Amino acid sequence: MKISLNCIPCFIKQALNTLEVVKAPAQSKEQALRKVLHFCGEMDLSSVPPPTIGKSIQTIIQNESKIDDPYQEVKKEFNLFALQLYPELQKKINQSKDPLETAIKLAIAGNIIDFGVQAYVQKHQVHASIDSALDHKLDKSVFHNFCRQVEKAKRILYLGDNAGEILFDRLLIEFLPSQKIIFVVRGKPILNDALFEDADLTGLTDIVSVIDNGDNTPGTYLKSCSQSFIDLFEKADLIISKGQGNFETLNEVKKNIFFLFKAKCQVVADYIGCEVGSILFLSPEKMKKRILE
Repeated sequence: MKISLNCIPCFIKQALNTLEVVKAPAQSKEQALRKVLHFCGEMDLSSVPPPTIGKSIQTIIQNESKIDDPYQEVKKEFNLFALQLYPELQKKINQSKDPLETAIKLAIAGNIIDFGVQAYVQKHQVHASIDSALDHKLDKSVFHNFCRQVEKAKRILYLGDNAGEILFDRLLIEFLPSQKIIFVVRGKPILNDALFEDADLTGLTDIVSVIDNGDNTPGTYLKSCSQSFIDLFEKADLIISKGQGNFETLNEVKKNIFFLFKAKCQVVADYIGCEVGSILFLSPEKMKKRILE
Protein backbone atom coordinates (compact mmCIF):
# COMPACT_ATOMS: atom_id res chain seq x y z
CA MET A 1 0.00 0.00 0.00
CA LYS A 2 1.08 3.55 -0.72
CA ILE A 3 0.76 6.40 1.73
CA SER A 4 -2.43 8.47 1.65
CA LEU A 5 -2.67 12.09 2.79
CA ASN A 6 -5.03 10.75 5.44
CA CYS A 7 -2.12 8.74 6.89
CA ILE A 8 -0.31 11.91 7.98
CA PRO A 9 -2.50 12.72 11.03
CA CYS A 10 -2.00 9.12 12.17
CA PHE A 11 1.78 9.46 11.89
CA ILE A 12 1.68 12.53 14.13
CA LYS A 13 -0.70 10.85 16.57
CA GLN A 14 1.56 7.80 16.75
CA ALA A 15 4.51 10.05 17.58
CA LEU A 16 2.53 11.81 20.32
CA ASN A 17 1.41 8.46 21.74
CA THR A 18 5.00 7.24 21.93
CA LEU A 19 6.16 10.49 23.51
CA GLU A 20 3.59 9.88 26.26
CA VAL A 21 5.20 6.50 26.96
CA VAL A 22 8.83 7.64 26.76
CA LYS A 23 10.41 8.47 30.10
CA ALA A 24 12.62 11.32 28.97
CA PRO A 25 13.05 15.04 29.81
CA ALA A 26 10.44 17.40 28.36
CA GLN A 27 13.11 19.14 26.30
CA SER A 28 14.09 15.85 24.61
CA LYS A 29 10.44 15.10 23.84
CA GLU A 30 9.92 18.56 22.35
CA GLN A 31 13.02 18.21 20.20
CA ALA A 32 11.86 14.78 19.03
CA LEU A 33 8.44 16.14 18.08
CA ARG A 34 9.97 19.03 16.14
CA LYS A 35 12.15 16.59 14.20
CA VAL A 36 9.16 14.34 13.52
CA LEU A 37 7.14 17.28 12.18
CA HIS A 38 10.04 18.35 9.99
CA PHE A 39 10.43 14.79 8.69
CA CYS A 40 6.70 14.56 7.89
CA GLY A 41 6.96 17.79 5.92
CA GLU A 42 9.78 16.40 3.78
CA MET A 43 8.82 12.71 3.39
CA ASP A 44 8.14 11.02 0.06
CA LEU A 45 4.48 9.98 -0.16
CA SER A 46 4.74 8.06 -3.39
CA SER A 47 7.15 5.16 -3.06
CA VAL A 48 6.92 3.46 0.33
CA PRO A 49 4.19 1.85 2.47
CA PRO A 50 3.01 3.55 5.68
CA PRO A 51 4.90 1.31 8.16
CA THR A 52 8.25 2.52 6.80
CA ILE A 53 7.30 6.04 7.88
CA GLY A 54 6.35 4.66 11.28
CA LYS A 55 9.84 3.17 11.53
CA SER A 56 11.47 6.51 10.71
CA ILE A 57 9.34 8.38 13.24
CA GLN A 58 10.03 5.87 16.00
CA THR A 59 13.75 6.00 15.21
CA ILE A 60 13.74 9.78 15.66
CA ILE A 61 12.07 9.40 19.06
CA GLN A 62 14.43 6.61 20.13
CA ASN A 63 17.47 8.67 19.14
CA GLU A 64 16.31 11.87 20.82
CA SER A 65 15.16 10.18 24.02
CA LYS A 66 18.12 7.76 24.07
CA ILE A 67 15.64 4.97 24.89
CA ASP A 68 15.87 2.03 22.50
CA ASP A 69 12.67 0.27 23.58
CA PRO A 70 10.05 2.70 24.95
CA TYR A 71 7.39 -0.04 25.03
CA GLN A 72 9.42 -2.65 26.90
CA GLU A 73 7.26 -2.56 30.03
CA VAL A 74 4.03 -2.41 28.04
CA LYS A 75 5.06 -5.50 26.07
CA LYS A 76 5.81 -7.42 29.25
CA GLU A 77 2.48 -6.34 30.75
CA PHE A 78 0.49 -7.63 27.79
CA ASN A 79 2.49 -10.83 27.45
CA LEU A 80 1.64 -11.64 31.07
CA PHE A 81 -1.99 -10.58 30.58
CA ALA A 82 -2.28 -12.86 27.54
CA LEU A 83 -0.73 -15.73 29.47
CA GLN A 84 -3.42 -15.29 32.11
CA LEU A 85 -6.08 -15.55 29.39
CA TYR A 86 -4.45 -18.57 27.77
CA PRO A 87 -6.18 -21.39 29.74
CA GLU A 88 -9.61 -19.82 29.24
CA LEU A 89 -9.04 -19.30 25.52
CA GLN A 90 -7.69 -22.82 25.11
CA LYS A 91 -10.88 -24.10 26.74
CA LYS A 92 -13.05 -22.06 24.36
CA ILE A 93 -11.21 -23.58 21.40
CA ASN A 94 -11.40 -27.15 22.65
CA GLN A 95 -15.12 -26.87 23.39
CA SER A 96 -16.00 -25.33 20.02
CA LYS A 97 -17.51 -27.14 17.07
CA ASP A 98 -14.45 -26.45 14.88
CA PRO A 99 -11.33 -25.81 17.01
CA LEU A 100 -9.17 -24.64 14.07
CA GLU A 101 -11.75 -22.10 12.94
CA THR A 102 -12.10 -20.82 16.50
CA ALA A 103 -8.32 -20.59 16.87
CA ILE A 104 -8.16 -18.45 13.70
CA LYS A 105 -10.83 -16.13 15.08
CA LEU A 106 -8.96 -15.74 18.37
CA ALA A 107 -5.66 -15.13 16.57
CA ILE A 108 -7.31 -12.23 14.77
CA ALA A 109 -8.92 -11.02 18.01
CA GLY A 110 -5.45 -10.64 19.52
CA ASN A 111 -4.56 -8.08 16.86
CA ILE A 112 -6.35 -5.47 18.99
CA ILE A 113 -3.16 -5.27 21.11
CA ASP A 114 -1.59 -2.60 18.92
CA PHE A 115 0.03 0.53 20.36
CA GLY A 116 0.82 1.91 16.93
CA VAL A 117 -2.83 2.93 16.56
CA GLN A 118 -3.84 4.06 20.05
CA ALA A 119 -2.04 5.41 23.09
CA TYR A 120 -3.10 2.55 25.34
CA VAL A 121 -5.09 -0.64 24.89
CA GLN A 122 -7.48 -1.31 27.75
CA LYS A 123 -7.94 -4.86 29.00
CA HIS A 124 -11.70 -4.64 28.44
CA GLN A 125 -11.00 -3.89 24.76
CA VAL A 126 -9.18 -7.20 24.47
CA HIS A 127 -12.09 -9.05 26.04
CA ALA A 128 -14.52 -7.26 23.71
CA SER A 129 -12.34 -8.18 20.71
CA ILE A 130 -12.41 -11.84 21.78
CA ASP A 131 -16.22 -11.84 22.11
CA SER A 132 -16.64 -10.08 18.77
CA ALA A 133 -14.31 -12.51 16.99
CA LEU A 134 -16.05 -15.56 18.39
CA ASP A 135 -19.37 -14.26 17.07
CA HIS A 136 -17.87 -13.57 13.64
CA LYS A 137 -18.42 -15.96 10.73
CA LEU A 138 -15.32 -16.63 8.67
CA ASP A 139 -15.57 -16.84 4.89
CA LYS A 140 -15.87 -20.61 4.40
CA SER A 141 -14.18 -20.56 1.01
CA VAL A 142 -11.14 -18.80 2.49
CA PHE A 143 -11.12 -21.16 5.49
CA HIS A 144 -11.24 -24.32 3.36
CA ASN A 145 -8.59 -22.97 1.01
CA PHE A 146 -6.40 -22.18 4.02
CA CYS A 147 -6.78 -25.74 5.31
CA ARG A 148 -5.78 -27.14 1.90
CA GLN A 149 -2.76 -24.86 1.67
CA VAL A 150 -1.60 -25.80 5.18
CA GLU A 151 -1.84 -29.48 4.30
CA LYS A 152 0.05 -29.04 1.02
CA ALA A 153 2.80 -26.77 2.32
CA LYS A 154 6.20 -28.12 3.29
CA ARG A 155 7.37 -24.83 4.82
CA ILE A 156 5.15 -22.20 6.44
CA LEU A 157 6.29 -18.76 7.56
CA TYR A 158 4.09 -17.24 10.27
CA LEU A 159 4.75 -13.49 10.45
CA GLY A 160 4.01 -12.24 13.96
CA ASP A 161 3.00 -8.74 14.92
CA ASN A 162 2.67 -7.52 18.51
CA ALA A 163 3.70 -8.65 21.97
CA GLY A 164 0.76 -10.14 23.85
CA GLU A 165 -0.90 -10.84 20.52
CA ILE A 166 1.63 -13.59 19.84
CA LEU A 167 0.07 -15.68 22.62
CA PHE A 168 -3.10 -15.65 20.48
CA ASP A 169 -0.91 -16.79 17.58
CA ARG A 170 0.32 -19.64 19.72
CA LEU A 171 -3.29 -20.81 20.16
CA LEU A 172 -3.59 -21.08 16.38
CA ILE A 173 -0.18 -22.66 15.87
CA GLU A 174 -1.11 -25.42 18.30
CA PHE A 175 -3.72 -26.54 15.75
CA LEU A 176 -1.31 -26.38 12.81
CA PRO A 177 1.57 -28.73 11.87
CA SER A 178 4.19 -27.03 14.04
CA GLN A 179 7.08 -28.93 12.43
CA LYS A 180 6.41 -27.00 9.20
CA ILE A 181 6.27 -23.56 10.82
CA ILE A 182 8.87 -20.88 11.31
CA PHE A 183 7.57 -17.98 13.40
CA VAL A 184 8.99 -14.53 12.60
CA VAL A 185 9.45 -11.56 14.95
CA ARG A 186 11.04 -8.14 14.44
CA GLY A 187 14.80 -7.79 14.54
CA LYS A 188 14.91 -4.71 16.81
CA PRO A 189 12.46 -2.80 19.06
CA ILE A 190 9.70 -0.82 17.39
CA LEU A 191 6.44 0.19 19.13
CA ASN A 192 5.00 -2.89 20.90
CA ASP A 193 5.96 -5.27 18.09
CA ALA A 194 7.15 -8.68 19.24
CA LEU A 195 10.81 -9.58 19.60
CA PHE A 196 12.42 -12.96 20.25
CA GLU A 197 12.21 -12.42 24.01
CA ASP A 198 8.42 -12.01 23.71
CA ALA A 199 8.13 -15.25 21.77
CA ASP A 200 10.21 -16.95 24.43
CA LEU A 201 8.13 -15.58 27.32
CA THR A 202 4.86 -16.71 25.73
CA GLY A 203 6.14 -20.23 25.04
CA LEU A 204 6.32 -20.02 21.26
CA THR A 205 9.98 -21.03 21.26
CA ASP A 206 8.95 -24.32 22.88
CA ILE A 207 6.71 -25.37 19.99
CA VAL A 208 8.12 -23.82 16.79
CA SER A 209 11.33 -22.42 15.36
CA VAL A 210 11.47 -18.64 15.93
CA ILE A 211 13.62 -16.21 13.93
CA ASP A 212 13.74 -12.46 13.43
CA ASN A 213 13.52 -10.66 10.08
CA GLY A 214 16.53 -8.45 10.70
CA ASP A 215 14.49 -5.25 10.62
CA ASN A 216 12.29 -3.08 12.83
CA THR A 217 9.76 -1.76 10.35
CA PRO A 218 6.35 -2.30 12.02
CA GLY A 219 5.46 -4.57 9.11
CA THR A 220 7.46 -6.76 6.74
CA TYR A 221 9.19 -4.43 4.30
CA LEU A 222 11.27 -6.85 2.26
CA LYS A 223 13.72 -4.19 1.06
CA SER A 224 14.85 -3.69 4.66
CA CYS A 225 14.84 -7.30 5.88
CA SER A 226 17.91 -9.50 6.24
CA GLN A 227 18.97 -11.68 3.34
CA SER A 228 18.57 -14.81 5.45
CA PHE A 229 14.92 -13.91 6.10
CA ILE A 230 14.30 -13.05 2.44
CA ASP A 231 15.69 -16.43 1.41
CA LEU A 232 13.23 -18.16 3.75
CA PHE A 233 10.40 -15.93 2.57
CA GLU A 234 11.05 -16.80 -1.07
CA LYS A 235 11.22 -20.53 -0.34
CA ALA A 236 8.09 -20.66 1.83
CA ASP A 237 5.09 -22.47 0.36
CA LEU A 238 2.64 -20.62 2.59
CA ILE A 239 2.84 -17.37 4.54
CA ILE A 240 0.50 -16.48 7.38
CA SER A 241 0.63 -12.73 7.87
CA LYS A 242 -0.66 -11.25 11.12
CA GLY A 243 -1.48 -7.61 11.63
CA GLN A 244 -2.29 -4.52 9.64
CA GLY A 245 1.36 -3.46 9.29
CA ASN A 246 2.25 -6.75 7.61
CA PHE A 247 -0.75 -6.31 5.32
CA GLU A 248 0.29 -2.78 4.35
CA THR A 249 3.79 -3.93 3.42
CA LEU A 250 2.91 -7.26 1.73
CA ASN A 251 -0.50 -6.79 0.17
CA GLU A 252 0.92 -6.54 -3.37
CA VAL A 253 3.62 -9.20 -3.01
CA LYS A 254 3.01 -12.19 -5.29
CA LYS A 255 3.19 -15.01 -2.76
CA ASN A 256 0.78 -17.49 -1.21
CA ILE A 257 -0.13 -15.19 1.69
CA PHE A 258 -3.14 -15.35 3.99
CA PHE A 259 -3.73 -12.11 5.90
CA LEU A 260 -5.24 -12.17 9.39
CA PHE A 261 -5.89 -8.83 11.09
CA LYS A 262 -8.33 -6.19 12.24
CA ALA A 263 -8.81 -3.10 10.05
CA LYS A 264 -7.77 -0.28 12.35
CA CYS A 265 -7.84 2.79 10.14
CA GLN A 266 -10.09 4.28 7.48
CA VAL A 267 -7.40 4.21 4.78
CA VAL A 268 -6.99 0.43 5.04
CA ALA A 269 -10.74 -0.11 5.46
CA ASP A 270 -11.44 1.89 2.29
CA TYR A 271 -8.76 -0.03 0.38
CA ILE A 272 -10.30 -3.37 1.32
CA GLY A 273 -13.91 -2.23 1.23
CA CYS A 274 -14.86 -2.90 4.84
CA GLU A 275 -15.66 -1.07 8.06
CA VAL A 276 -13.02 0.04 10.54
CA GLY A 277 -12.75 -2.67 13.19
CA SER A 278 -13.62 -5.48 10.77
CA ILE A 279 -12.18 -8.94 11.37
CA LEU A 280 -10.30 -9.91 8.22
CA PHE A 281 -9.16 -13.29 6.93
CA LEU A 282 -8.03 -12.70 3.34
CA SER A 283 -6.84 -15.29 0.85
CA PRO A 284 -4.33 -14.80 -2.01
CA GLU A 285 -7.17 -15.13 -4.52
CA LYS A 286 -9.18 -12.38 -2.91
CA MET A 287 -6.13 -10.13 -2.80
CA LYS A 288 -5.40 -10.71 -6.52
CA LYS A 289 -8.96 -9.73 -7.31
CA ARG A 290 -8.64 -6.57 -5.21
CA ILE A 291 -5.36 -5.55 -6.93
CA LEU A 292 -6.91 -6.07 -10.37
CA GLU A 293 -9.85 -3.85 -9.39
